Amino acid sequence: MHQQIPTRQNFNDWMIPVYAPANFILVRGEGSRLWDQAEKEYIDFAGGIAVNALGHAHPVAVTALTEQAQKLWHLGNGYTNEPVLNLAKRLIQHTFADKAFFCNSGAEANEAALKLARKVGLSHPSGQKNKIIAFKNAFHGRTLFTVAAGGQPKYSQDFAPLPQGIEHLAFNNIEAAQAAIDEHTCAVIVEPIQGEGGVIPANPAFLQALRQRCDETGAVLIFDEIQTGIGRTGALYAYMNTGVTPDILTTAKALGAGFPVGAMLTTDRFAAHFCVGDHGTTYGGNPLASAVAAAVFDFINDEKVLAGVTLRYHYFVERLKQINASYPIFDHIRGQGLLLGIVLKPAYAGRAKALAELAAEAGVLVLIAGPNVLRFTPSLIIPEHDIEEGLQRFSRACAHFLAQA
Repeated sequence: MHQQIPTRQNFNDWMIPVYAPANFILVRGEGSRLWDQAEKEYIDFAGGIAVNALGHAHPVAVTALTEQAQKLWHLGNGYTNEPVLNLAKRLIQHTFADKAFFCNSGAEANEAALKLARKVGLSHPSGQKNKIIAFKNAFHGRTLFTVAAGGQPKYSQDFAPLPQGIEHLAFNNIEAAQAAIDEHTCAVIVEPIQGEGGVIPANPAFLQALRQRCDETGAVLIFDEIQTGIGRTGALYAYMNTGVTPDILTTAKALGAGFPVGAMLTTDRFAAHFCVGDHGTTYGGNPLASAVAAAVFDFINDEKVLAGVTLRYHYFVERLKQINASYPIFDHIRGQGLLLGIVLKPAYAGRAKALAELAAEAGVLVLIAGPNVLRFTPSLIIPEHDIEEGLQRFSRACAHFLAQA
């Protein structure tokens, strides 16, 4: 029987409407290029939202996946496996951490981090150390706990009552943080760069103040590096650029370069608070995900690859400035490495999505980070000619945008 090819209308017919995807369906990718059902080609500056760190169908990931797929897929957490131990060893050797917990997503990694921090706090003699400090505009995931920790009410307001004991402060405000972090605080969770919130870097002095205040009060400092980790900023993890070491780090997105995997990393001191049965996941640390992640990690954790991220950052910024000289749409550019936020001028406030849609029409995929910011999170190894071609297409979209303005 002939199988009918799915259409974009089928999404509206069959899928619960929590997404509003583009009106085309992508069917294959190679490197930093994608093709849709009509064989139209796109340059990929979106990277699956900072996930596809090696682009599409990279041989390193494909080989790791296919080799492991012929050996062992899944066991359940009553047994361990070699790939997950190999991955844990890499993460521990190359970060501050002593222990790792594996899961399937960034939200799950943050859920584990917040649960661990609450348990650490409950071990305090007072029994009252349970307050979590988070920041306005933050994004930590879509579970009820992580959406409550996130500082964007639009994602949480329809799901009350939310988990309690979470206080949101202004990002980068040292005085507010010093006042709010007290003897009742069990955890502070912060993104080194707020990604979904607009690609807003944390000031190093702000992160240093958080570290100092956590040390003074016995609170656990959690760095959410879901989006900034695995080379995205030009360092293996963004904390390595700040002079601040967290107590817990969460990582996902680029860790599997497209295969779902997440991890919570921490020290022996805090890991010891979790006992057998305290937390778990059916699929977390499965051999398929672990084998891919270890191969991706080895490829990215290389001086040349990481240095290449910084080189590409400068290339993007210079070319974007040139585009802006011709089509003055942007106010400024912020971010690090290949996590770039291009902020629209006030005259074009609220129109980032419209520009992103014009970019797709021109054959380049970009993201938004709120209504006023375009976000670029391409492959960490995107070739220069793909950057140039993508920016030429983006320039045409900017011209079209101004013509419509």
